[in-house]
Amino acid sequence: MKIAFFDTKPYDKPAFEKYGAEKGITFKFYETKLNEDTVDLAHGADGVCVFVNDTVNAAVIDRLCELGVKVVALRCAGFNNVDMKHAYGKIHVLRVPAYSPYAVAEHAMALLLTSIRRIHKAYIRTKDFNFSLGGLTGFDLHGKTVGVIGTGRIGRVFINICRGFGMKVLAYDKFPAEGLEDGENIRYVSLDELFENSDIISLHCPLNEETRHVIDASSIEKCKRGVVILNTSRGGLVDAEALLAGIKSRKVGAACLDVYEEESELFFEDKSGHILEDDTLARLISMPNVIVTSHQAFLTEEALSNIAETTVNNLVELLNNNCCENELCHKCSGAEGCRGRKCF
Repeated sequence: MKIAFFDTKPYDKPAFEKYGAEKGITFKFYETKLNEDTVDLAHGADGVCVFVNDTVNAAVIDRLCELGVKVVALRCAGFNNVDMKHAYGKIHVLRVPAYSPYAVAEHAMALLLTSIRRIHKAYIRTKDFNFSLGGLTGFDLHGKTVGVIGTGRIGRVFINICRGFGMKVLAYDKFPAEGLEDGENIRYVSLDELFENSDIISLHCPLNEETRHVIDASSIEKCKRGVVILNTSRGGLVDAEALLAGIKSRKVGAACLDVYEEESELFFEDKSGHILEDDTLARLISMPNVIVTSHQAFLTEEALSNIAETTVNNLVELLNNNCCENELCHKCSGAEGCRGRKCF
């Protein structure tokens, strides 16, 4: 089985080459992203392997089908970059629903601790032998209330970490996790109640029409003054302009972002020698109470290995059974996937 692998980074190759060789799958690696201009690179391949910023729209899907490509293998959990309705009945779409939830959840907590304890500022000072403490006062997490939007695997791991710090948890999910709520320290509430009562809000939900801009001007207005907002999920969950306005008005006390809604041409690339044309991102990065990392929450050795292994196993399962547990289609409730049902 031959797979055209798009948006390749050096850290992708070792694990995919290892697991591919074990299962008879050959990957041809391309640094370019998949889009309408590059789709012809998939000529001669049985499938394509794509990441979060590859474009799998109707035009790309149609061209892939013309080239005889049978499967789109997402090496990530999110699939908002795929036109699922157009893909139905034309091409199989597989994903990695979970790799290392610990990687993302731990990165979210690392961002939070770095922000509220001013670790990044202290690091820069001491590199210049400046050991003053002015402006480095933070606050305890113990006793604070964290609002967690999305209680899938990553959200639940993040909740466990927060509970280890002695935090109270307000959770929101359209499909609540059974057995998570304990009535005292962890409670499911409405979004409005979560916004109104959380000291910290962390996003761990998928991006879809219902969740797009779940953090916007209206929701920020409902929040406590000084709220800290974390996003390690999908950039489109946060209205960046509204967030910037909230920071400028001092309504938002801090923001920690591993994703950004207009990141596709920026993140994963070295832009240090270029003028950043995205004024909103430039202004966010310039804020002293904003930390931005470049979509690296997933980037651990364990997660990379899990992603490669699951992607390869997905392809093998599809090849052998013409269906896959981790297949997606818009008729199978999207986020839940087809769960092995034959949708063709």
